[in-house]
Amino acid sequence: MSMAKKFYITTAIAYVNSDPHLGFAYELIIADCLARWHNLLKEDVFFLTGTDENAQKNYQVAKERKIAPKKFVDENSKKFEKLCKVLNISNNDFIKTTEKRHVQVAQEIFKKVYDNGDIYKGTYEGYYCNGCESFLTEKDLVNGKCPEHNKEPEWLKEEGYFFKMSKYQEKVLKLLKTKDFVIPASKRNEMINRIEEQGLKDLSVSRAKLEWGIPLPIDKNNIIYVWFDALLNYVSALGYPNDKNYKKYWPADIHLIGKGINWFHSVIWPSILISANIPLPKTILVHGYVNLGGKKLSKSSGIVVDPFDLSRKYPTDSIRYFLLRHIPFGEDGDFSEKALVDRHNNELADKLGNLVSRVAALAEKNGIEKTENKLIKKLELNKIEKHLENYEFDKALNLIFAFIDICNEYVQDKKPWETKDKKILYELVDSIKAVAILLWPFIPETSEKIAKQFKFDIKLENIKKPLNVSKIKREKILFEKIR
Repeated sequence: MSMAKKFYITTAIAYVNSDPHLGFAYELIIADCLARWHNLLKEDVFFLTGTDENAQKNYQVAKERKIAPKKFVDENSKKFEKLCKVLNISNNDFIKTTEKRHVQVAQEIFKKVYDNGDIYKGTYEGYYCNGCESFLTEKDLVNGKCPEHNKEPEWLKEEGYFFKMSKYQEKVLKLLKTKDFVIPASKRNEMINRIEEQGLKDLSVSRAKLEWGIPLPIDKNNIIYVWFDALLNYVSALGYPNDKNYKKYWPADIHLIGKGINWFHSVIWPSILISANIPLPKTILVHGYVNLGGKKLSKSSGIVVDPFDLSRKYPTDSIRYFLLRHIPFGEDGDFSEKALVDRHNNELADKLGNLVSRVAALAEKNGIEKTENKLIKKLELNKIEKHLENYEFDKALNLIFAFIDICNEYVQDKKPWETKDKKILYELVDSIKAVAILLWPFIPETSEKIAKQFKFDIKLENIKKPLNVSKIKREKILFEKIR
């Protein structure tokens, strides 16, 4: 038997200085949708998420609250693990950058880059944004403030260690000019333009005498700059360099990230990997922001939507469905509870839920009889698969729901409650099977309920296989209307 193709997908690791917000929930949901889709394609999927715990701002918040930093990051990290469960995320691992397995790898790779002659001692001065944990140039500032955090950066001058990133300018540019390295193209071009305008400068990769972080393997009085350490989670979680998981799953097929950290992933990360002689990831997939009334969700500015609050009010599948259908991938999208409720009521309850309960009730009463399913020919399966390949989640859902509309019209048109036509009911049940399988990456819990009710397995090949005729019973409706 041939080995299944592997698929390794990661999210960015989340800062634990405050509670999870909807922006990170959105990233988890996209990653989960892709992981489940590749599972349906029978690939060997490894899906990683986790938390970034060595950031200086975690230390600062812990100090303000008079909590030991380790205790603070442990407690907050648990909230992100809980969010994965609440949103029905199918991750295989959850990495925390304070874990021993990560600390060891971070020091090992730092030493490797040093041994390669790519780290030297120097003095750095410049604007430093604590929110970004990064130095900014004059050009980066908007009205003297960091555009991501709307705060004035502080001027820092310190002796430290530098990574010769400038040495890799040509290699990184060449990489960025390959079609699939950064998607969408607009985000790739931003990186190319920035390098072509500013050049690639050497990167400060240490901070002096901070009490929190990973000590430099070459100088215990310094800690590794948080972005150098954080990016390494993608290989440390796999047990770089000798673990079977590292050998099996690296390089990553997709690093899914928000656009605010594109530079770190598309430019700094490949530079580190080239220097350390580690294979490069295949694709950096960049999503837009979830906005509220046109403004970016941000912990620092207090514009937040609490995903836990949402999940107490609405079904998880409705939240997942809303975010994947409402926001075209790569663009920014506006969140509103009203829009979520409208989609829950008008699409999930009225279209999908109504179809399943009507057909189940009629099939329970009249039974079904195997026949050729002509209705399914109207399902645009190839187009749906193509949209998923191109990360066009909203378009894939549009086509699946267009087919649900066709099925609902078919019920109206054929009137099986009058004709008691078992063959028509078979076509409808068999078509619902196809819909449920295709919806599994998006709304897994709902798909699994339908599969149990109509007695089929969620496998892509079962779309084309005729349904086994069995006794169907009506169940509780899938989506209660939200008034």
